Amino acid sequence: MKNGTTHLFVPGPTNIPEAVRRAMNVSMQDMRAPDFPELVLPLFADLKRIFKTDTGTVFIFPGSGTGAWEAAISNTLNRGDRVLMSRFGQFSHLWVDMAQRLGLDVECIDVEWGEGVPVEEYQRRLSDDKGHKIKAVFVTHNETATGVTSDVAGVRAALDSTGHDALLFVDGVSSIGSIDFRMDAWGVDLAITGSQKGLMLPAGLGILAASEKALEAHKQSRMERCYFSFEDMKAPSATGYFPYTPPTQLLHGLRASLDLIFAEGLDNVIARHHRLAEGVRRGVHAWGLRLCAKEEKWWSDTVSAIVVPENIDARHVIANGYARYRTSFGAGLSKVAGRVFRIGHLGDLNEVMCLAALASAEMSLRDAGSRIEAGSGVAAAQEWYRSEIARNEQMLRDRAA
Repeated sequence: MKNGTTHLFVPGPTNIPEAVRRAMNVSMQDMRAPDFPELVLPLFADLKRIFKTDTGTVFIFPGSGTGAWEAAISNTLNRGDRVLMSRFGQFSHLWVDMAQRLGLDVECIDVEWGEGVPVEEYQRRLSDDKGHKIKAVFVTHNETATGVTSDVAGVRAALDSTGHDALLFVDGVSSIGSIDFRMDAWGVDLAITGSQKGLMLPAGLGILAASEKALEAHKQSRMERCYFSFEDMKAPSATGYFPYTPPTQLLHGLRASLDLIFAEGLDNVIARHHRLAEGVRRGVHAWGLRLCAKEEKWWSDTVSAIVVPENIDARHVIANGYARYRTSFGAGLSKVAGRVFRIGHLGDLNEVMCLAALASAEMSLRDAGSRIEAGSGVAAAQEWYRSEIARNEQMLRDRAA
């Protein structure tokens, strides 16, 4: 018998709050009805708050974050344009692959998996590019495969210090809405996310924010595009009507999700993700294990990729979790397959849920042959959560005094 809850701790899709699920359980409606913009137009305004942009234009594409990747490239660049990218995990690798397949001249820096965007090397190459042949610089803000978060602000500083006018592209699929992201303050030109991560929805929406500079570049872009054309998709933000059939139920879910985020406060959501992630990390370290992210500066607040002991196959840990304890962990991808398993800690999540993830992981690791001490990771996380909750309560009392 399967009583209780099946636990989902992959880094996406994430758990969907009950309020969001209920909001999507609506009858089909007329997407050309006169009141349809009452649903749509506030979504664009509120997504700008999530991206932290006052001047950017938001696009909502039926699709995934990968579709938004393609929209960003095909609407602002041309075949043969040189772009600067770095590859340090499966998703940054896939973005490089897409850019190459779309005909860009990719100057790719390969970085050891477990590290992030090499800001100093970016600065050196931008400085050497006296003729400004590099038209765009790409940053994978949060590499989900390795649990690494990179320094977007540092890349903007590199661009500014060299006087380079390249566009700044950011993949924020597993960061935006969960990790601090500031489109305007960091001078980001194209920012991309998907509905199934921090926005706590099913997969199906690729969301992109474009700066005024990106929209100017769009006027010079001649790359082939149709479904992902900015020209077609600019209308919804102004009129509330889509050129193609929109996923109306997902839009209702997005409304409910945004309401939950703003009720908690976006900055509080980001702080909660850090608090939960730190508890997981303390649990991992109490086991005597390490993260795939090689230094603390790279640690991600949305996913921890955990390196298993040399005599353990991470695939057995994942299989044990699913078959024995009804828990889904993220698999190691590509170069780290069998070497890591991942605990996703983003979206609709709290402290006790993270403790459940650690408890299931402990049992799964021990079943796979690891000699970690039972309860050690859970205990370390418990003490962190208790102290943080007590500290937050004291802060609230101090403010009220």
